[in-house]
Amino acid sequence: MISLNRSSFLNKTGISGFRSPSSGAVLRRRPASVRVVALGTNGRAGERNAAILVENRLKEMREGSSAIADVESEPTVGGEVQDEYGEDAATEEFVTPWCLSVASGYSLLRDPHHNKGLAFNEKERDAHFLRGLLPPTVASHELQVKKMMHNIRQYQLPLQKYMAMMDLQERNERLFYKLLIENVEELLPIVYTPTVGEACQKYGSIFMRPQGLFISLKEKGKIREVLRNWPEKNIQVIVVTDGERILGLGDLGCQGMGIPVGKLSLYTALGGVRPSSCLPITIDVGTNNETLLNDEFYIGLRQRRATGQEYAELLDEFMTAVKQNYGEKVLIQFEDFANHNAFDLLAKYGTTHLVFNDDIQGTASVVLAGLVAAQNLVGGTLADHRFLFLGAGEAGTGIAELIALEISKQTNAPLEETRKKIWLVDSKGLIVSSRKESLQHFKKPWAHEHEPINELVDAIKAIKPTVLIGTSGVGRTFTKEVVEAMASINEKPIILALSNPTSQSECTAKEAYTWSQGRAIFASGSPFPPVEYEGKLFVPGQANNAYIFPGLGLGLIMSGAIRVHDDMLLAASEALAAQVSKENFAKGLIFPPFTNIRKISAHIAAKVAAKAYELGLATRLPQPKDLVKHAESCMYSPVYRSYR
Repeated sequence: MISLNRSSFLNKTGISGFRSPSSGAVLRRRPASVRVVALGTNGRAGERNAAILVENRLKEMREGSSAIADVESEPTVGGEVQDEYGEDAATEEFVTPWCLSVASGYSLLRDPHHNKGLAFNEKERDAHFLRGLLPPTVASHELQVKKMMHNIRQYQLPLQKYMAMMDLQERNERLFYKLLIENVEELLPIVYTPTVGEACQKYGSIFMRPQGLFISLKEKGKIREVLRNWPEKNIQVIVVTDGERILGLGDLGCQGMGIPVGKLSLYTALGGVRPSSCLPITIDVGTNNETLLNDEFYIGLRQRRATGQEYAELLDEFMTAVKQNYGEKVLIQFEDFANHNAFDLLAKYGTTHLVFNDDIQGTASVVLAGLVAAQNLVGGTLADHRFLFLGAGEAGTGIAELIALEISKQTNAPLEETRKKIWLVDSKGLIVSSRKESLQHFKKPWAHEHEPINELVDAIKAIKPTVLIGTSGVGRTFTKEVVEAMASINEKPIILALSNPTSQSECTAKEAYTWSQGRAIFASGSPFPPVEYEGKLFVPGQANNAYIFPGLGLGLIMSGAIRVHDDMLLAASEALAAQVSKENFAKGLIFPPFTNIRKISAHIAAKVAAKAYELGLATRLPQPKDLVKHAESCMYSPVYRSYR
């Protein structure tokens, strides 16, 4: 190991601050001692070789070449170092001490950000002390993808495939993302729903390496210090959960970490957000799941959930620390919080932070997009429909509110009037005005004048909805009687069974098509295979939030938005609906295929960014002329870099 103090290093490199004037190369800031490390060397000869290696790398920097591994070229603006989107100075106070790591040899093969495995060419193997550490074959990136897909397909169980993908992400980041991008329709159900649900249930048993930050009640009073332990400093997106309502599986406590990890993988693969700028976080305040509390392999706090002031103080410290560490423009996405916390957190921090709740807002945006697209199959407008929901939690009320907002926008009718087209059924039956006093606050806008009705099928016969939406988290609640009732009222009933994972879906695609005699327009939250009915092939759509949040996040980041506005969600919905083609409609689809998801995300990002500029919430000025091209240019690409 060769160590240089800061002043001598600056003298050798000619670097001022964090930038080399000749090359624009930027030192990656590390929460470690000030040092230059040359790995793969030992003894006096090793020290001499290390010194030569360091001098050569510093010479390359002075001469303007891109430095290896941990030294990356970054754009500069006005002499100041900025990342791809420009970065707040909020982290500058705490980035020192820092170091330059020149990784090579065995260490390079263990670094997922820079490891290329057998793709290291002959020159790179000589330059970076890799001789003998790899077999002699040099394999292309494409051949590596082919090999990994072959290996993954050998596994019989989805959880085995999930673990293989997570292992690859920890070994070779760029290969992981190339694999996911090029095989998105096959691998999306593996890295996210429905398989991620099983992974969370068994997370304690399969946990191998930390993939994000765990912040528990033990860290109260020092959360800002904990955030600084994360090696990356330029964070742009945080996905955080407290694990209380994981998909439709309930309280999984600390093991809910699989959700933020999976969501951020999709931010990168589908939305092009740099993986180094993504941070998964789990807030551990305990769990009320007795099975987990008695499980010897459980990795979280073994106590009942903290509530009230204790919970609120921890979350407030967390939100404050995030803003202090990462600045005003870091996007915080809330995931799988229970209803009683989700709405309160969104309301409390929506005016002070850039926050987004995927369960409330993301689900609403993707479902609205499907409903807008469905008008091409049934005719008319959204205002012509009557909507009935089974489930009145985060997803149900979130979707209902966005539908009402869109109808209000289209018709100029007051929001209070458009809400009257939407009815909700919860565990106690139809939500009506006579129940208003006992309702939770987020259900009260949907308490309309009507006699009480207990059963869903009776509500269908009374309300006569054209659209039936399931967000109950309870499987098989759209029975044959329910679907037949919808089909008896409508020529083309729109039936959306949105609960995840697959086991919790209100009905299957086969049931919806069969019980409606092939007339239903169907979409689900988890994927279902195509269905053949009376000689016709039906392809069910998937109302997956992955259509929306990666593009929405990219749009917020590239515009430098400081708040999320409802109009941005409407813009995202309209952009997604516009991507459904005539060929898709011919198959009964109301969502486009995932094969084009990065193109779709670019269009969504452009619309969201345009709305941010229109509303005066954007800070990246001036506004780019072509926002779609700008979005595409901002996207992370998983191609291998050539190392000198």
